[in-house]
Amino acid sequence: MASALLLRHLGFEHAGVWQRSLEQRGFTVAYCDAPRADLSRLDVDSPDLVIALGGPVGVHDGPLYPYLEGVLALVKQRLATGRPLLGICLGAQQIAHALGARVSAMNAKEIGFGPMRLTEAGERSPLRHLGDWPVLHWHGESFALPDGAECLAATDHCPSQAFAIGPNVLGLQCHLEADAKEIEDWLVGHCSELLAAGIDPRTIRADAARYGPELRERADRVFDEWIAGWNAA
Repeated sequence: MASALLLRHLGFEHAGVWQRSLEQRGFTVAYCDAPRADLSRLDVDSPDLVIALGGPVGVHDGPLYPYLEGVLALVKQRLATGRPLLGICLGAQQIAHALGARVSAMNAKEIGFGPMRLTEAGERSPLRHLGDWPVLHWHGESFALPDGAECLAATDHCPSQAFAIGPNVLGLQCHLEADAKEIEDWLVGHCSELLAAGIDPRTIRADAARYGPELRERADRVFDEWIAGWNAA
């Protein structure tokens, strides 16, 4: 039976709609709650898939939140194996940072639903299933493209939204995994960030209801095709 290990920073930022996809494909799913785990004992070599999830902290916040250095070490260790690794938001930034790419603050936070522009490489990738459908963005930092990576998508605010390194490594700035049915957890959990950014939660709530059902189907197709691609490689 295949196994998936998810590095989680915050309880409600989990596999979301992709939990079902993993289980339907026969994966056992295990979470490591990184802030309170003994990361030195964690095996990131053996799982068939490792997913580095998102969170409200940043790759440069190690002095404030020391556990982040342990997570970065695990990401580097997993990258060295060449085995499947998916990074979402903070997780994608950690992959980029581990590979020497710059991660820095944006001029303004990008929070809410909006479409991405796929590059030519993106149109050939599993992200092609998204088309121009709005996806959930929730980040204030962005990554430069790591050496050897292909840029898959961009927005006006963030020129590097997704990247792939071969068939096995995928970094996503956006939250395709987020379940629109659970958007209230995000709105409450990040209420201070929304207030500071001047973003009305009612807009995100309404957009989640409008775009969520279709986005779930598109996100599932992205995930399934990506898994099939590294299984076939």
